[in-house]
Amino acid sequence: MAKSLRSKWKRKMRAEKRKKKAPKELARLKNILAQGNSDVSMSDVKEIATIVTPEKLKEKMEVDMKMQDDIGKMDIDSKRNKKSLLNEHGQYPGWMNPRQRKKLKAQRKKKKNKPKALK
Repeated sequence: MAKSLRSKWKRKMRAEKRKKKAPKELARLKNILAQGNSDVSMSDVKEIATIVTPEKLKEKMEVDMKMQDDIGKMDIDSKRNKKSLLNEHGQYPGWMNPRQRKKLKAQRKKKKNKPKALK
């Protein structure tokens, strides 16, 4: 969606506003961080940016790595015919639309019913 001229213009203007406000926000953030680690300053920073402590970040990375090791490889349907895209049960993939299925089915029937040339 969002392809009309009005929405394009609005997106452009929002981007311009972000560019214009960016230096002021950065200066505000630097000022707040320079003041120290009091609770008041951290609440002000939360309005501008998300604060993540290094410990939490390391924990999250470790959990992600463990999950990645557990998952390993993706489950790939290797029993699918590459030409007809049928699996061992004669089913097409879920992403294929009915028109494509019908076309492939017609091609298979055409090859099956094609009489062999007499010699």
